Amino acid sequence: MAERKAFNKREKIIKSAIKIVNRRGYSGTTMEEVAAELLMTKGSLYYYFKNKSDLMFQCNSIVLLEAQEDLKRVLLDESLSIKKRLQEMVFIHIHYAIEENEVFNLIMRPEQLFSEEQLEEVLHLRDEYAAFFDKIIAKGIETKDFNTEDPIMLRMFILGAMNWIQQWYKPNGRLSKKEIQQRFWNYILKLLT
Repeated sequence: MAERKAFNKREKIIKSAIKIVNRRGYSGTTMEEVAAELLMTKGSLYYYFKNKSDLMFQCNSIVLLEAQEDLKRVLLDESLSIKKRLQEMVFIHIHYAIEENEVFNLIMRPEQLFSEEQLEEVLHLRDEYAAFFDKIIAKGIETKDFNTEDPIMLRMFILGAMNWIQQWYKPNGRLSKKEIQQRFWNYILKLLT
């Protein structure tokens, strides 16, 4: 019972920290602020997490694993065409890039934020994430839905372009999330055919 309670408390802290990081950015988030949001003492927070890096690592891992689950669900949905699956995967990535922008952005520069042990796991999760795109591109080449000489370079181009959204997106900007998703897909589709 005590283990379950501790697990639930950790989960609540992580979810709260994710909201704060997305609102204030990595450098603007403090352990004090996370503790205050949950009406905890800073010392109590250190019972669950060694330091800010540990907490941010957990936040990043949770968001990345959720995104992977969403990608996997679409990748395995054989009721959708190959193109439709990739389109949905692009939409999912852009959703996370916008809605979880700061936490999702932590994978862009993990060596600056995480310990060597954490870095290894983050890079592994990042590689697994990219592999979902590799798989759908390979299926598309196999079915002749996609035409590319270098699928790995294409995947890097697609993910790199979508990751840049985090740098310029503004919630009240000239394009909505749906418009950005559709425009990116239109450009990506031109690259693939």
